[in-house]
Amino acid sequence: MSNRLASAQSLYLRKHADNPIDWWPWCEEALETAKAQDKPIFLSIGYSSCHWCTVMEREAFSDSAIAEYMNANFLPIKVDREERPDIDSIYMQALQMMTGQGGWPLNIFLIPGDLVPFYGGTYFPLEPRYGRPGFLQVLQSIRRFYDVEKEKLDALKQEILGGLKQSTILPISTSDSLSKELLYRGVETNTGVISIGASDFGRPSFPMIPYASLALQGSRFQFESRYDGRQLSARRGEDLALGGIYDHVGGGFHRYTVDSTWTVPHFEKMLYDNGQILEYLSNLWSAGMKEPAFERAIAGTVAWLKREMTTPEGYFYAAQDADSFTSTEASEPEEGAFYVWRYDELEKILTADELEELKAAFTITEKGNFEGSNVLQRKESGKLSDSLEAILDKLFEVRYGAKSTEIETFVPARNNQEAKTGNWKGRIPAVTDTKMIAAWNSLTISGLARAYAVFGEPSYWELATRAAKFILEYQWIEGRFHRLNYEGQATVLAQSEDYAFFIKALLDLQAASPTETFWLEKAVEVQQEFDEFFWSLEMGGYFNTAADDSGDLLVRSRSYIDNATPAANGVAIANLIRIALLTENLEYLDRAEQGLQAFSAVLQQSPQACPSLFAALDWYLHATLVRTKEEQLKTLIPQYFPTVVYRIESDLPEKAVGIICRGLSCLEPAQSQAQLLEQIQRVSD
Repeated sequence: MSNRLASAQSLYLRKHADNPIDWWPWCEEALETAKAQDKPIFLSIGYSSCHWCTVMEREAFSDSAIAEYMNANFLPIKVDREERPDIDSIYMQALQMMTGQGGWPLNIFLIPGDLVPFYGGTYFPLEPRYGRPGFLQVLQSIRRFYDVEKEKLDALKQEILGGLKQSTILPISTSDSLSKELLYRGVETNTGVISIGASDFGRPSFPMIPYASLALQGSRFQFESRYDGRQLSARRGEDLALGGIYDHVGGGFHRYTVDSTWTVPHFEKMLYDNGQILEYLSNLWSAGMKEPAFERAIAGTVAWLKREMTTPEGYFYAAQDADSFTSTEASEPEEGAFYVWRYDELEKILTADELEELKAAFTITEKGNFEGSNVLQRKESGKLSDSLEAILDKLFEVRYGAKSTEIETFVPARNNQEAKTGNWKGRIPAVTDTKMIAAWNSLTISGLARAYAVFGEPSYWELATRAAKFILEYQWIEGRFHRLNYEGQATVLAQSEDYAFFIKALLDLQAASPTETFWLEKAVEVQQEFDEFFWSLEMGGYFNTAADDSGDLLVRSRSYIDNATPAANGVAIANLIRIALLTENLEYLDRAEQGLQAFSAVLQQSPQACPSLFAALDWYLHATLVRTKEEQLKTLIPQYFPTVVYRIESDLPEKAVGIICRGLSCLEPAQSQAQLLEQIQRVSD
């Protein structure tokens, strides 16, 4: 019999609908029920494409003995972190305070009523293993502690609650501390994050685009540093475009690799990674690093987005799972099954000469590099030959059941049942989480906009603008921006990352086509709503949630730490500066300065935590407006000037091609394109 989650819109929640555990969604009724029955809340947070979330659903959450004890002694609540990142961030921080580490699934126990956590962990095995106790033992110990150790429980509550509240208060400094020296130290520190040392061998490899982007952005500065930012930025691009993290057959990037050699990925594909990587590789190309593998990876990723991740309405799906079924009779999906290649399989698909050519270019062996199969990883950079592209298209046809030129849309499998019963001409695909997340769509719009600006491919622009127009038309209900869309239904009020990333996306569309003022006008409108509901008048910066949408949260916090995606405040502050330049409204600049001052202690004391705030500081110190004629833009826009905005100016002095303004002053009018470029370069460094 299904539980309450059967009617949930979230794919992740519905995956738990047949568990014997009496799950609740996060709602007021659940919280009140736990309080009335004096039951500790078991809060379990994850997401649909999380491998260990899936394992725990299959093991502990499907066990009848655990369910019987859980239902009698706890009130279990399941949360999709992609729906409610505000809840996830608070309790992830609490878990890290308690254990020193975090991850998903995030399983944490809360005191009913005040919702303060008192114990937590990540994956709990069904039976004791991996040096961890069995989950039933954990539940029994926690219930005993809750019933017997009231004094210890209260002391732990005060400690955790005090730590969470203290974390929201940051010392504020003056604008004098926002110096070039601080920026240079932040650039150096964060560039070091993407360097590889002896201690990194054997560790997983993540894209870490906020760090790589700052390294590239800071590589134009001339200061003494331990690292070569340009070289490390290029190396990160090569690792991404050549490594097994990129799907060389179907396009798109997997989430990360389990090794330090960028060989074997965790196979889920997340929209937020792909959007950021599109922008990053495009910026590498525009900065003069014209590696053919970058262009191929961009084109392949856009092809994957268009084929598998774009709805007829124009928005993008959220993610694709790592696991897929090898046959309709298989009881459980296998990790990477849709993507990997057994050697004997390749021998049947390809001629002997084709296989030898593929082996010369990619890491392929009879033993394989992943559980007896092969993940394709390129051995060298450069342009692939036409014959190699034809070989890869043969593999594409085996996987998808048709040639790449014959498939315009590959209809997703929305759950395991659809995956197993679908009429697939090739392999059974991984399940796609078809929800629309405004923040992730915005990152992808930005990536596509920049790729269009650099390469001029019209299809990139079409994909970007259709998604942006969908959000503008359908994600506002009763005058408020909403975060999610399920099958045409907008839901959940937008959070700070949705506002910050979407405003950036609108500004990036304007940057790619400055003649279209529509995008700037919309950015200003959304910014006004963002300021009204999220800005902290007392401390500066933006809260994660709106003032009228924070009643069920333990604390109201501000995002400033970068993870797989940039922190909302870093992006938001840079947006303010860009809008100030384009509108000549200095109130936006004043607010940006207040925001940077609000997080100045973090910039000074924990530079490694906040590369996007340093990118915003770069904008603050080097923001440049180029007022020029439309004919100059074709040359300027594809180039990499990370803190420059363009505005078309019809009323320039005679013979002038442009005027460059930085801060509150302008340079002499440029009389030639060469002089204009020289001036931009000079004021940007």
